[in-house]
Amino acid sequence: MLRVGVMGAGSIGCYVGGRILAANAAEVVLVGRQRLQAEVAAHGLTAVSLDARFPVAPERVRVATDVEALSECDIVLVAVKSAQTEDVARSLQAVLREDATVVSLQNGVRNAPTLRAHLGARPVVAAVVGFNVVSKGEGVFHNGMTGPMQLERGGETTATVFRKAGLETEVHEDLAPHQWTKLLVNLNNAVSALSGAPTVMLLQTPGYRRIIAAVIEEALSVLRTAGIKPASLRGVPIGVMPTVLRLPTFLVRLVTRAQFKVDPEARSSMWEDLQRGRRTEVDFLNGEVAELAAKVSAKAPLNARIVELVRAAEADGGGSPELSPSALAAALGM
Repeated sequence: MLRVGVMGAGSIGCYVGGRILAANAAEVVLVGRQRLQAEVAAHGLTAVSLDARFPVAPERVRVATDVEALSECDIVLVAVKSAQTEDVARSLQAVLREDATVVSLQNGVRNAPTLRAHLGARPVVAAVVGFNVVSKGEGVFHNGMTGPMQLERGGETTATVFRKAGLETEVHEDLAPHQWTKLLVNLNNAVSALSGAPTVMLLQTPGYRRIIAAVIEEALSVLRTAGIKPASLRGVPIGVMPTVLRLPTFLVRLVTRAQFKVDPEARSSMWEDLQRGRRTEVDFLNGEVAELAAKVSAKAPLNARIVELVRAAEADGGGSPELSPSALAAALGM
């Protein structure tokens, strides 16, 4: 069997690794914190989707805390936070086989190039994860949304493993437009983190939707100035998203139900990071928009301000500030 490693086994890494193990699609080793090692030893690993549970007994889950455990893997899925990518790349370079394929399951658009810069001739495949996962404790990792795994050309073997695991998977000749689309969708992560609201509440609350629409609209303007054309989202041009978000709530419900399913428990990973006192990925999402705007002489004040608010919440260390729609709008100067 193929040997698959997960570097940075957090919510996404454990969910994907758990699905692969549950389907017996490959051998899996998870590299994560000692806390995960103890949790899995006590409870096993259970990946939960919208409509099914995929439990794996403790004795079938190998969890290591040292990158050396990945030395014989055929495929390594990198699932660390974007700020850790460069350090992880250096660690992997020292231990991986020369023919190992490295797949970035990370948010943002910079991670695959960063990995390539340190991994020599090893193939590096960019990927987009089309769903969110939250750790529920006791070895349970809950996926609260429908959405595919998307890989660039060169990731066909990995795609086969994912499909055997029951994960909807697509392979694209050019993944960059899909990465930008995912980044645009992920701009709502900071609104979730700052509000404390689950995804369903964000979609059902006009005040939050108005903020998300404005943030995405600003980002789309920056991308147009930069000459970047994002991909459609499930067949719908991403440019219509701000218009959809500003529709009456009953129409938003109809549109979103036709596009994807959202579990009431679904929340953003950025919210989870604030709750756990961890550094978020806001610099690689809203910060990416603000940085691109500066490069092309455009303006992105809303995205830049969101970065400031999330950083302030990180520094405070008290979790989400749980801002109401009106309080968040005021903080953004809207």
